[in-house]
Amino acid sequence: MNTKHATIRYTAMRLGVFVGCFFVIWGLVHFGVLPAGLGDSNLLWVLMLAIVVSAPLSFVLLRKQRDAMSERIVERVDHVKAKLESNRSQEDGLLR
Repeated sequence: MNTKHATIRYTAMRLGVFVGCFFVIWGLVHFGVLPAGLGDSNLLWVLMLAIVVSAPLSFVLLRKQRDAMSERIVERVDHVKAKLESNRSQEDGLLR
């Protein structure tokens, strides 16, 4: 799997899962399947339910994308560490 854009892909898919959950929950609240919030808190209620529902769904459904993203992050961190070590050894060579 190409991991070059793994973080962007994971973030977009995570946002998509949230938006999907938001609209499904909004529809369920609108048609009375789920209770509406108290007073004017309906939008806040739907947002909070969407967050609570989308988190475990994303955890299960986006496992491959999350793993690809973490592989990419590890590669970048290792690359930066190697570059810093190379710079450090060059500086040590100049001081001797």
